[in-house]
Amino acid sequence: MDNQSQIEVIVASDEHVKYVDKILDTINRAAKVRGTGIAKRSPEYVKQKMLERKAVIALCNGDFAGFSYIECWSNKEYVANSGLIVADKYRGLGLATRIKRRVFQLSREMFPDAKIFSLTTGAAVMKMNFELGYRPVTFDQLTDDPAFWKGCESCVNFDILQRNGGHKCLCVGLLYDPKETQYHRYNLNSDLDNKENPQ
Repeated sequence: MDNQSQIEVIVASDEHVKYVDKILDTINRAAKVRGTGIAKRSPEYVKQKMLERKAVIALCNGDFAGFSYIECWSNKEYVANSGLIVADKYRGLGLATRIKRRVFQLSREMFPDAKIFSLTTGAAVMKMNFELGYRPVTFDQLTDDPAFWKGCESCVNFDILQRNGGHKCLCVGLLYDPKETQYHRYNLNSDLDNKENPQ
């Protein structure tokens, strides 16, 4: 697979619910291969994200290629883009960046005043986040919503977070604050074609 033009990156809806099991299987397999932690999500949870149009899916002629979704915390003051995954055969094409940019844009459209944050151990995700205007922050600058941090309990590294009183882990905290416009170096519209942004 070398033709990225065949892959569409779109906002997920009810018609994409059929891909939920494939998405979760791909996320879980990738986490095992990398040996990194990941907060587990149920099929019902991912389905709800699609129904609320808070998810982005990548498809190549109907074949699942990638996914990410939006989570809201602290009364929509904070938003996280989570579950970023690309299916094995579509890796190495820059698809993760396309998905990340589209879910970031969707977050800005739906929650323009929210701070967008990320916890990651992956260098590639950190690079994408920096390009979008995120900056590294301490965990106390992220949401204090207990429901978010409860999600960390299913991560293999949760004991590290516990030992550090919830202040440090292997993940790096990254934050995009819409009020700090000097950090927004990347112009989203310059890279999104009509197929990715049909509205």
